[in-house]
Amino acid sequence: MIFHLLYSLHDVWPVLNVFHYITFRTIYSTITAFCIVFFLGERFIQRVKHMQMGQVIRDDGPKGHLSKAGTPSMGGVLIVGAIVSSTLLWADLKEVFVWICLIVLTGFGFIGLVDDILKIKMRSSKGLSGRWKLVGQAFFCIMAFYVLFADGSWDTKLSVPFFKHIRPDLGIFYFLFALLVVIGASNAVNLTDGLDGLATGPFVVAAAVYTLFSYLAGNIAIATYLQIPYVPGAGELSVFCGAMVGSGLGFLWYNSYPASIFMGDAGSLSMGGAIGAVAVLIKQELLLVIVGGVFVAEALSVIIQVGYFKATGGKRVFRMAPLHHHFELSGWNEPKVIVRFWIVSIILGLLAISTLKLR
Repeated sequence: MIFHLLYSLHDVWPVLNVFHYITFRTIYSTITAFCIVFFLGERFIQRVKHMQMGQVIRDDGPKGHLSKAGTPSMGGVLIVGAIVSSTLLWADLKEVFVWICLIVLTGFGFIGLVDDILKIKMRSSKGLSGRWKLVGQAFFCIMAFYVLFADGSWDTKLSVPFFKHIRPDLGIFYFLFALLVVIGASNAVNLTDGLDGLATGPFVVAAAVYTLFSYLAGNIAIATYLQIPYVPGAGELSVFCGAMVGSGLGFLWYNSYPASIFMGDAGSLSMGGAIGAVAVLIKQELLLVIVGGVFVAEALSVIIQVGYFKATGGKRVFRMAPLHHHFELSGWNEPKVIVRFWIVSIILGLLAISTLKLR
């Protein structure tokens, strides 16, 4: 809104031409989202406490987590609100990519919110069943991506990190692959959200990396030089990604150990889905395996643990899954697990950026 309101006046006041630059709007989108979460965070926490929306801790988790029962939850509502508000203020709303990401973000956030409410208000409930979560996620993905794939003109080739000449074409199966990327990313972040700030840190790193890649993908000169797919309009997604970075940093202020609030499924499902949507739209789907390596490892640990448990009749590969619980039960205290996972995320983010030249 700020962009459309002020840039339209640049002929009268030339200084307003600065709003034309995506980099400028990305910076202030990041700052705006951070300020929204930072300044509203304390009030939001008090409101959640008043509503008695405290975290429910499962009995089968690490015993040290039982003390966290009752900590305010549903911080994802604040995160999603900040991202949406900042994006609407600073992005070019004529760009369809922006609306696709907003649909995925808010849709997945709604699913997570319903799940959070069921868990908190119905203490014996485990929330929405996995089946209904997947149905809801698939619905919002189809609704968001339909306009993109309906005319059959979308590029169905994949960009493979480190290889500039390898671009497999998935053809009619690309749409299913896109659903897998978005829904998989959403649930992987959800599985990672088990310690204070554990999911928030890697999310900020991933969003920052995709901020850069979105800008590059939307600039034909740079994209051609770097030999990455050029996607007209993708540059505007850097404003959206910047909002994710800012909201994540603002939330981390309250979510860092010891957490004053948890994001809940409203945050983890929406944040993961939004990152997945950006990855699809800028044609960097496989890069998500690298930049989101922590999320991938967490999801794989659950798959391996469950599969091995069923195949061997009760044996386990890890002390407990997801992976962060394995390290907790191996003797690492919670802050050590969190910070080391953050370090790994930063290294993976740098590795992902290096693919721009190593190809």
